[in-house]
Amino acid sequence: MTGTPDTPDARSGPDAASGPDARNREGGEHAPPAVATLGGGCFWCLEAVFQRIRGVHDVVSGYAGGHHPRPTYREVCRGTTGHAEVVQITFDPQVVTFRQLLEVFFAIHDPTTPNRQGADVGPQYRSIILHHDRAQADTAREVMAEEAEGWSAPIVTELVPFEVFHPAEREHHRYYDRNPRQAYCRLVVDPKVQTARRRFSHLLAES
Repeated sequence: MTGTPDTPDARSGPDAASGPDARNREGGEHAPPAVATLGGGCFWCLEAVFQRIRGVHDVVSGYAGGHHPRPTYREVCRGTTGHAEVVQITFDPQVVTFRQLLEVFFAIHDPTTPNRQGADVGPQYRSIILHHDRAQADTAREVMAEEAEGWSAPIVTELVPFEVFHPAEREHHRYYDRNPRQAYCRLVVDPKVQTARRRFSHLLAES
């Protein structure tokens, strides 16, 4: 992965229980959008998968879980800021649930390798769930316990409260869609997209 060290502005992610009300066609109440923040290796991979899930409104690549107030890609890659590469997912919980997003999440990365996904090595590639409320934390614990039964090694996914999300530099957004023939996209991202298509076809927005 490569990128330029532009400095993005930090922003706090929207709370899962807040947001403008939407109305459905019958004029009834509609649940406000919810937010999930997940990290499991390169954010290009997670973004490419989650933006294809039905009910997902937006997926933004960025950094979370660290201590530097304005992290850049280059600093995060050095491993000095404490941040993980993550995606912030805004979704309709009446169309796709947080549990379903976690099931996809655990299917497209290895949650048993500390600070590593394949050839991507460093604390920025650690497996992490940053929960936005108690309900998300409880769901994450349940899913992690279920997933642990399918792995021979212990799951090392961090489960921590969400604090601040820092959007990544512009060139990282929608990277797979803009660079489908780039070597990393073909060799690393595309297999994860294909896994999602094969295992979660019922959740895909695309035909």
